[in-house]
Amino acid sequence: MGTNLTLVEGEPTVSLPSPLPTAAPIDGDLLDAYSRAVSGVVENAAPAVVSVEVQHRRRGRAGSDRSGQGQGSGFVFTPDGFILTNSHVAHDASKADVAFPDGRRLHAELVGDDPETDLAVLRVDASRLVAVPLGDSAALRVGQVVIAIGNPLGFQSTVTAGVVSALGRSFRSVSGRLIDNVIQTDAALNPGNSGGPLLDSRGNVIGVNTAVILPAQGICFAVAVNTVKLVVGQLIARGHVRRARIGVGGQNVALPRLAVRAHRLIQPSGVLITTVETGSPAGRSGLQPGDIIVAFSGEPVHSIDDLHRLLTGERIGIVTTITAVRKAERLELPITAVENTKP
Repeated sequence: MGTNLTLVEGEPTVSLPSPLPTAAPIDGDLLDAYSRAVSGVVENAAPAVVSVEVQHRRRGRAGSDRSGQGQGSGFVFTPDGFILTNSHVAHDASKADVAFPDGRRLHAELVGDDPETDLAVLRVDASRLVAVPLGDSAALRVGQVVIAIGNPLGFQSTVTAGVVSALGRSFRSVSGRLIDNVIQTDAALNPGNSGGPLLDSRGNVIGVNTAVILPAQGICFAVAVNTVKLVVGQLIARGHVRRARIGVGGQNVALPRLAVRAHRLIQPSGVLITTVETGSPAGRSGLQPGDIIVAFSGEPVHSIDDLHRLLTGERIGIVTTITAVRKAERLELPITAVENTKP
């Protein structure tokens, strides 16, 4: 702010700028409101958060069976006993039990799991359970307050709070496939938090806590609840998620510049086919090892991850076009994907 000169009775005087307002002290009422919001969410949601304890049977050397134990978190999302958790907690479990905060311990059946999105559904024989509602992760904003509830390291009903650090992240699941639209948060998570809910300030589930980045601090991830909604219905209906496959093995490669210019491609890379399964959709379409896939159903394919995203259940049994480059030739081949029945 500049200094103003004014004349008073012919004498120059200096008019100083008015002082800036002093910063208001931190409003205790706002902190109290924040505390009440977090406490209210916990009071309503904590009875629905369970500890998931599983036993895994694994093949040891010489064909012997070995048992292993695992522990994670989960939460009731329907009053009639459906529970969400992570696939890496429940996958291949020979036995599963859930412990409720009120001391009840119930046997759980594995309804279905999807390693590709790290989600699983369990069910217990109970009714009128406290359930937490599923929200809308599309409405999230960076900086928004979130609350995580889980059982890290065996400490039941542990609560942490933080903010949404980033949206639209991608995270690679145990199966190697990318999970898209993952939520990054700084709400502290530890081993045992996996499968617990990430909630907004209204008590709606906006994500399922799935992973932390070690040794970093405050970099944690949750599968967005809108992804959860797409997966859960299929897990309850058929125990798995339908995805398509075309029967190729491949790797990401850079496209030759001449091929990009000659075929007017919009991407610099594609998927080099290394193997084609006998009798597969790819084999029937005429694809060969050495071809480079650059598009599927008119959508550009930059990488294997792009191809995975496009091979959804809706593609099964539908004739579409796959675009490939073979040496200097561009191929447009009809292909009909089949259901992926491989584990």
